[in-house]
Amino acid sequence: MDKIYIEGLEVQSLIGVYDWERDATQRLLVDIVLFSDLQKPAYSDDVDDTLNYAEVAQAVTDVAANSQFALIEALAQAMISQVFSQFPVQKMTLKLSKPDILPTAQNVAVEFTRERKDT
Repeated sequence: MDKIYIEGLEVQSLIGVYDWERDATQRLLVDIVLFSDLQKPAYSDDVDDTLNYAEVAQAVTDVAANSQFALIEALAQAMISQVFSQFPVQKMTLKLSKPDILPTAQNVAVEFTRERKDT
């Protein structure tokens, strides 16, 4: 299975459990691995034959901007669900990082790997 990577995608979201986290959006970082058959675009050199990674990035950004989850786990799953609903991806890994939350840690993150269930 071939892969497309989107790394370090910066998004903004209203997320968190504590009241002070709900006052303003927070910076989150998203790393995505999209598993798909890329044989056709590899030979055709035609953008219409591949996954449009700019559209995938925008879909994930939109989910973050329009959500109000308490947990990054819930937001990560919503992002995955949106990608599966819009794009022909067989499997994906999504790492969602909340880098500015703990003063003594560089990052806090969750990582999910999911496979399309309707194939």
